[in-house]
Amino acid sequence: MIGEFIDGPLWYFSLTAFVIGVVWRIVSIVRAGVRPDLSIARGSAGRGAMRTIFSRFVPERTVTTRSRLQLIAGYMFHVGLLILLFFAQPHIDFIAERITGLSWPAVPHWVFIVAAEFAFAGLILLWLHRVLNPVTRLLSDMDDHIGSILVFLVMLTGCLALAQSHEALRLIHLFLAEVFLIYFPFSKLMHAFTFVMSRGYTGATMGRKGVNA
Repeated sequence: MIGEFIDGPLWYFSLTAFVIGVVWRIVSIVRAGVRPDLSIARGSAGRGAMRTIFSRFVPERTVTTRSRLQLIAGYMFHVGLLILLFFAQPHIDFIAERITGLSWPAVPHWVFIVAAEFAFAGLILLWLHRVLNPVTRLLSDMDDHIGSILVFLVMLTGCLALAQSHEALRLIHLFLAEVFLIYFPFSKLMHAFTFVMSRGYTGATMGRKGVNA
């Protein structure tokens, strides 16, 4: 009965909470608006927004020299997690069956293993830096740690469930993923969506002033 609840009602509830929560957060940000800029425009806000959104994927030289660990670990985690989420065969099958009805080619098993190792290593390095560095430790709150722990547990149970040796492992993985979906919109994990808005706003503001941000 618990398995049926996790596979059925809880899944649909968590997905609904995720979608409604994400839309609500984004709409709230948009409705907050910005103060009108009365200064004379010296450049294009649109071009500034687009430039900043994409240019921030390439770090500045000062970042690569002073924050090399966070930079490398961050790319390891995010790229690895992206591959695990959208190019692992079990996830593709799940998305096709329960969400979109669409399917696409999966990565080979060895790519999945490498991506998982990169994601785990990156996440652990980032968390260790958060708790060991005096500055990041001071700036971190409970939300940062809960998000990291949830992501770690979801990835760990997912890798364990990949062998399909026990149905309980799949249900535990799905349950933790559902908890993650419910928690996501109300946490800092929302940066997965809002980073585009943040970069775009900064770029548009600076672009209008003629500054290459």
